[in-house]
Amino acid sequence: MSASLASVSYLGAAILFILCLGGLSNQETARRGNFYGVLGMTIAVLATVFGPRVAAAGLPWIIGAMVVGGAVGLYLARVVKMTQMPELVAFMHSLVGLAACLVGFASYIDTSIAYTGAEKAIHEIEIYVGILIGAVTFSGSVVAFGKLSGKIGGKPLLLPGRHLINLFGLLVVLYYGYAFLQVDSISAGMVPLMVMTVISLFFGVHMVMAIGGADMPVVVSMLNSYSGWAAAATGFMLSNDLLIVTGALVGSSGAILSYIMCNAMNRNFISVIAGGFGSDGGAPKAAASGAVQPAGEVTPVSSVETAELLREAKSVIIVPGYGMAVAQAQHTVFEITSHLRAKGVNVRFAIHPVAGRMPGHMNVLLAEAKVPYDIVMEMDEINDDFPDTDVVMVIGANDIVNPAAQEDPASPIAGMPVLEVWKAKTSIVMKRSMASGYAGVDNPLFYKDNNRMLFGDAKKMLDEVLVALKA
Repeated sequence: MSASLASVSYLGAAILFILCLGGLSNQETARRGNFYGVLGMTIAVLATVFGPRVAAAGLPWIIGAMVVGGAVGLYLARVVKMTQMPELVAFMHSLVGLAACLVGFASYIDTSIAYTGAEKAIHEIEIYVGILIGAVTFSGSVVAFGKLSGKIGGKPLLLPGRHLINLFGLLVVLYYGYAFLQVDSISAGMVPLMVMTVISLFFGVHMVMAIGGADMPVVVSMLNSYSGWAAAATGFMLSNDLLIVTGALVGSSGAILSYIMCNAMNRNFISVIAGGFGSDGGAPKAAASGAVQPAGEVTPVSSVETAELLREAKSVIIVPGYGMAVAQAQHTVFEITSHLRAKGVNVRFAIHPVAGRMPGHMNVLLAEAKVPYDIVMEMDEINDDFPDTDVVMVIGANDIVNPAAQEDPASPIAGMPVLEVWKAKTSIVMKRSMASGYAGVDNPLFYKDNNRMLFGDAKKMLDEVLVALKA
């Protein structure tokens, strides 16, 4: 393939990536957007592999690696459950960061191109920054994977003087960056490069370990942004325009999404990085014995009683949360929705921006269960409708329906926009127990007079509700 044809292919791939992002912004066009992304990546890979910069002797190695990587990808696509998507995304981000690090070191020791003067300095800055971003992305994503999969606890690790530690690390990285630009040999340059890499890996671990559970959706989005910038840095190192464009698209879109999600949680991005919900300041008030003080008495309800409330309702709003994902209850939810709609009940879904463990988590689960897109509403679209709603079913959600965000100025989640489910005539919260949510904050909703608690596994209890509805 000629250089001009490869450039045209890259341009076409870049356009397809832009169309992909545009398609993914809406549920109804997401499938088409995903197709554009796959097509664009296919074109990009073929243009690179058969382009003028790849020698024929290296093709067998590249094709072999593609076969192995493709096989692993296909295997993961078949075995990973929808509930495991957040940790899979974090794992993928870690691979992008690792690739950026490896490409950076390979580019540095590559002597096939002799850089001199300002060109040499610019190339070395690209390498240094690329490895730095890649190392932070890699280690941070590994920790995020551990937290999301439950292998690492959600409680933040707040080291004494952690901000000073970060500042000291930054100063050391800047010092060794200057030293890296002054060396004349590859062997001498490896020392500052390795020191910076180790510090960057530590910073990635420290940064994500200090972030509390409720901020993990923002962390996933943030790491997505980092992986994009790591890919862009790799593009600069390799002088690959497509990698630069693609990385910039992913990096900027991830940064914008992180900003949107921080607004949705009434959070400051810097405060999230410094250590968010779940820190000492974010823990619920406790008695001297260490137990959380109850806010009142809860009113339990049975699955039969829940079915009766739904049967008598004219308007129902369902609020899905991570509990629905864990129980794999989305298909039963769809059956209940279909049954109620067939009886003339107005059923809709209310989606909070940070419901679940990653952006769009609930939307993906509902789409998998074939829930119609037109009844899946965002928080801003449906929040004003709760006072006119007969029954609200909260399935495994907690922090996103916590009235303390509006009613308690001292609450750690004060000011966070939430779904105002307590304004409905009746709310039914489905939970396994009275345990607090991911933010570790007690929920006054459970004790309100118009609220009912349906305890148990979401899938099992919803199956019982469906049977009672059809009886």
